[in-house]
Amino acid sequence: KDGKIRFAEEIEEAQRKMKQNVLRWLLDSRPRNLLSAPVIYAMVVPLAVLDLGLWIYQSICFPLYRIGKVNRGAYIIIDRHHLKHLNLFEKLNCVYCGYANGLIAYAREVASRTEQYWCPIKHAGKILDRHSRYYNFIDYGDAENYRARVREYREQLNRDTL
Repeated sequence: KDGKIRFAEEIEEAQRKMKQNVLRWLLDSRPRNLLSAPVIYAMVVPLAVLDLGLWIYQSICFPLYRIGKVNRGAYIIIDRHHLKHLNLFEKLNCVYCGYANGLIAYAREVASRTEQYWCPIKHAGKILDRHSRYYNFIDYGDAENYRARVREYREQLNRDTL
């Protein structure tokens, strides 16, 4: 409501009752989970560097190539910390995962637009997980249509604004 997440009071109360206190949560956690947490959270540094790099890259290169900028906020969704049944550590974990996974999805979209601009050609080999733009790329070895289709793909990028 009004751009904010709202639950009915009775639902929030039911969620609060399901919340596990932090001490109980720590005692119930597996030692390997607790020991690996600093390694996981240390990844915030390279993720933040990637985030900054993507912002600089898009700010400089996309306007030059007339590529519509990717809306970072459409990919990085941080909202699970509003859930009343999560304790402080669980909320922190949800914020981290929302940021990390959203950032990687955002980076993928930035990279896919770059690929569409510079090299919209399918690979000869099979790809495990293709981005959404890949399906319309030029077939590998299709030299006849390459030049005309590259222009077409670049014009389309100017219209993309997500």
